[in-house]
Amino acid sequence: MNPDSRIYVAGHTGLVGSALTQTLQEKGYTNLILRTMEELDLTDQKAVDGFFAEQKPEYVLIAAAKVGGIVANNTLRADFIYINLMIQNNIIHAAWKHGVKKLLFLGSTCIYPKNAPQPMKEDYLLTSTLEFTNEPYAIAKIAGLKMCESFNLQYKTNFIAVMPTNLYGHGDNYNLEASHVLPALLRKFHLGKCLEDENFEAIRKDLDRYPVEKVNGSSEKESIAGILSKYGVRRTPSGKVEVGIWGTGTPLREFMNSKDMAEACVFIMENIDAKDIAAIHTAGVTDPEYHPPHFLNIGTGEEITIKDLAYKIKALTGFTGEVVFDTSKPDGTMRKATDTRALKGLGYKHRISLDQGIRRTYEEYLKYR
Repeated sequence: MNPDSRIYVAGHTGLVGSALTQTLQEKGYTNLILRTMEELDLTDQKAVDGFFAEQKPEYVLIAAAKVGGIVANNTLRADFIYINLMIQNNIIHAAWKHGVKKLLFLGSTCIYPKNAPQPMKEDYLLTSTLEFTNEPYAIAKIAGLKMCESFNLQYKTNFIAVMPTNLYGHGDNYNLEASHVLPALLRKFHLGKCLEDENFEAIRKDLDRYPVEKVNGSSEKESIAGILSKYGVRRTPSGKVEVGIWGTGTPLREFMNSKDMAEACVFIMENIDAKDIAAIHTAGVTDPEYHPPHFLNIGTGEEITIKDLAYKIKALTGFTGEVVFDTSKPDGTMRKATDTRALKGLGYKHRISLDQGIRRTYEEYLKYR
C-alpha cells in the first residue's frame, strides 16, 4: 500500500474499525474511505455494489460486524448469523467484482470447535462441534474466511482472513446487555465502587452515557437500583455491595488490546499476501492431500481465568465488596488459547501487556465521568 492508496475500512466506528483507522492514519495513509451505517447499509447488496463502483477502493479491511457477548450471542441468534453473512458476502463479492488489490477480513477465534486442542492452530478449523452459545456468529465468520479462500483459489484474488482473539480497548462496547466480558467487568466493578461509596451522582452520569434497558441517569433511584441489581451490581441486606458474574470463573481466556490487533492487521496488509500464509502453513508438510488454511490467528498466546481477570479489575477500580459467581449461568468454552506461531513466523509480535492495556482502558473510561 502507498500513502495515497484508496483504503476502505468497513465498520470504522467500532472497537476494531476505529483502532484500524487510527493506526492507518498514524502510519501516514491519507486516503481512507469511511462510511457510517447511516451512510451505507452493508446488508444492502445493491448499495454496496454502487459504493464500490463509485469509490473504487484499492484495499479493503472488513471490521464491520454485529458483535456481542455470550448473552447477546445466545439470544439474538438469527440476527448474528443473518447480518454478519449479509455484510461480508456483499463486501467480499463487490471487492472481487471491482478489482480490489487486497482485502483483509476480520473474524474471531470462536470459529474453532468447542473442544479444540489447545492452543488452537489454524488447522483445527471444522474438526469438531462448535460452542452452541455462539454457533450462529461462528458459522458466519467461518463462511467469511472460506469465501476469502474460495475467491483466492478460483479467481486468484489476494483476500486474507484473520481471526483475532478476545479484544478490548479504545471505543469498546460497555452496554451491559451485549458487551464482551472484559468491558462488562470494568463497568460493573466501576459501578460497584460508586455504589459502595454511595456516589449516586457518578452512577447517574454513567447511565446517562450508557443507558441500560432505557434506564438512564434521570430515572428514579429505585429503577436505577433495580437495573443494576439485574446485571449483578447490588447492595445486600447486610449492607455490603456485591458484583455478580456469570459462570464459575474457571474458563481461561486470552485478551488482546485493540491497538495491538490493529498494528498486526496493518503489518499484514503492508507485508503479507495470501500465498505467504499458505506457504508458512505448508512448511514441512509432505502430505499431498493437505490443504493449508488461508487465514491467520491474531493473539497474544497468554491466558487468564475469568476469576483472576475479575479480581485484577476489582483491584484496579478500588472495589472492596464481594465477588459472586453465578454457577447457574453458562461458562461458554472452557479454554480458547490461540496458537500464534504462524503470525510470529511472518514477523509480528504484540507489545501491550494485559495490565497495561486494562489500566489504559479504565483511565479512558474514567475521563467521561
